Amino acid sequence: MRITDTVKNDIRTKGRFLRGAGVTMLAAMAAGALAQTVPDQAVPDTGGLNIPSNLQLFGKLDPNVRKPTAIVNDTVLTGTDLDQRMALAMALNNVTKLSPEDRDRLRMQILRQLIDETLQIQEAKTADIVVTPAEINQAYARFSQQFGKNPASMTTYLRSVGSSEKSMRRQIEGELAWSRYLRKRVEPFVNVGDEEVKAIQARLEAAKGTEEFNLKEIFLSANEATSQQVFANARQIIGEIQKGQQPFEYFARSFSEASTRAVNGDLGWVRAAQLPPELASAAQSMQVGQVAGPIQVPGGFSILYLTDKRQVLTADPRDSRLSLKQLTVKFPAGTTQAQASARAADFAKATQAIRGCGDVQRVATTLNAEVVDNDQVTIRQLPAPLQEILLKMQIGQATPPFGSPEQGVRSLVLCDREEPHSGNLPTTDQIQNQVEQQRVNLRANQKMRDLRRDAVIEYR
Repeated sequence: MRITDTVKNDIRTKGRFLRGAGVTMLAAMAAGALAQTVPDQAVPDTGGLNIPSNLQLFGKLDPNVRKPTAIVNDTVLTGTDLDQRMALAMALNNVTKLSPEDRDRLRMQILRQLIDETLQIQEAKTADIVVTPAEINQAYARFSQQFGKNPASMTTYLRSVGSSEKSMRRQIEGELAWSRYLRKRVEPFVNVGDEEVKAIQARLEAAKGTEEFNLKEIFLSANEATSQQVFANARQIIGEIQKGQQPFEYFARSFSEASTRAVNGDLGWVRAAQLPPELASAAQSMQVGQVAGPIQVPGGFSILYLTDKRQVLTADPRDSRLSLKQLTVKFPAGTTQAQASARAADFAKATQAIRGCGDVQRVATTLNAEVVDNDQVTIRQLPAPLQEILLKMQIGQATPPFGSPEQGVRSLVLCDREEPHSGNLPTTDQIQNQVEQQRVNLRANQKMRDLRRDAVIEYR
């Protein structure tokens, strides 16, 4: 078990469940063109408004006119700003189509993020924090490099998906300004004493062997008036998650109102005692890979996703580090399920005859298969069905074939296994750093609540 995870087990107290808008460096882009048409046919019942079916518009709608969506302390946020951020969010998450309801929810989420970003930039300026154009240029170049592009080609790409360089640079400015504000106005006043660190170490030692859960969460705020509607929205989100068209992380980034939205809803490794009672009860009854909810909690509803389980400071066979070779045979376009099954049977016969990793290349040549090496994967990183198989395999053996007609058939050959070491307590420095960061995050959330409360925001 990793030391950093161990520390998080103890210091991620209920404070991490404070609700607030987290700051995320995930970009957001949105299509900027809007079209309006007037149908010739009769319009539906308009509730007594007496609108003519053959209406004529007096005046011209210019889609290039930038109209405000919100004014935040005299800073104007336009519909174009919002559309471009939405397009970026969809592009980076490989989302090509949203239902009208999901689009509306995402639009409101992005608007809240833009408002928070504006408040952060404004607050940083009050602390005499300046982000120079040169610093934004460097960050933009790094961002472009992550996508295998240079700044010029990145700008072209942003335009192609309906966003812009200006939108991305604005988001970069917000991230840099807020992080510097926290370092200047928050971090210097966060202290963790030696006695507190020793107490955390003692609690970790006492919790050794206790079950803990790796959870992700979507939180939707609700009050008495909105409870039924929010519950229905949560049920709809769960239905979309279960369809499997988008991962849980996408919905957490798009719809969650918790600060963990910035990290895809990740709560990290937590024990039942560290969770609110409602979430603790759900986590203890869940199986790995299961989604549960909507769970009513103070202030709203939560949706939980259990990605893994383990025991505190205890060596787990699933933490074994493996050296693997993967053989892949791809199917031609149009391959049917029957053809794929027949090809997989031949593939299985060949791979089961492998006698060690030194024999992989020979078999791959006969099968016209691709070979990929990986010696840094742990068992728990693999899908649950493969985990159970690899836990029982001997060095040199191959897994049964797996795959699909669209993606081809694969098999993993186990070349080596490094057994996990027993869990060790983290050092005092490691605990201190983690606790300090946790408190900085909590104070940042509190500051954002204060900024929102005191802001003058005019919606249009």
